[in-house]
Amino acid sequence: MAGMRLGVLGGTFDPVHLGHLVLAERAREQLQLSRVLWVPAGDPWRKTRRSVTPAKHRLALVRLAIEGQPAFVLCPLEVERGGPSYSVDTLEELNRQHPGAQLFFLLGLDAVEDLPNWREPERLIRLATVAAVPRGGRRLSKAELDRLLPGLGRRVVWVEMPRIDISATELRRRAGRGETLRYLVPEAVASYIRRHRLYRRR
Repeated sequence: MAGMRLGVLGGTFDPVHLGHLVLAERAREQLQLSRVLWVPAGDPWRKTRRSVTPAKHRLALVRLAIEGQPAFVLCPLEVERGGPSYSVDTLEELNRQHPGAQLFFLLGLDAVEDLPNWREPERLIRLATVAAVPRGGRRLSKAELDRLLPGLGRRVVWVEMPRIDISATELRRRAGRGETLRYLVPEAVASYIRRHRLYRRR
C-alpha cells in the first residue's frame, strides 16, 4: 500500500448526485489518486434534525452511481460500524486498513470552515490531508486556515471544479413531488429512487 494515494469522500449521499461524481473525478485527476473511497455515513451526527434515508438504500444509490469507474470504490465502513459516524474514527480505521497510503479527505469549503466543531479536528488533520473545494471561487489563505485550526494551513490542498449547484434537499423535494431528476443524478440512481418510492410523501 506504500505510495498509494487514496481519496476519501464521505457524506450522507441522500441522494448521491452528479456534483458528487464531478468532485470525485476532478480530485482523482488533479491529486493523482489511485482510488476514491466513497463512505456513506451510517448515523450522521450532524444531521440529527431530519430523518435520513435508511443506509441500505443510500449504499445502493452510491453503488449504482459509481458503476463503470474502477477507481471509485464503495466503502461501507461507517454503516457497518454502527453508532454515530465520526470522520476522525473513519480516517483512523482507513489508515489501519491501508498502511503506508496517503489519505486525502475531500471537503467543501463550508465543511472546512466548520472543522473546528468536528470531533477531534486536530487529530483528524494529522490522519489525512484535507482536499478542499473552493466555493464560488473563494478559498482561504494559509493564515485564515490556521486561525480556524492551528496547523490546518499546511494540511490543505485545493481541488478545482466547475460550480455545480445541485442540492440534495431540492432533489428530495423534486422526488417527493414526482418530478424528474434527469440530468441531476445518474439515470440508474433516478430509476432506483422511482422504483423504491424514496422521498415520496406518504
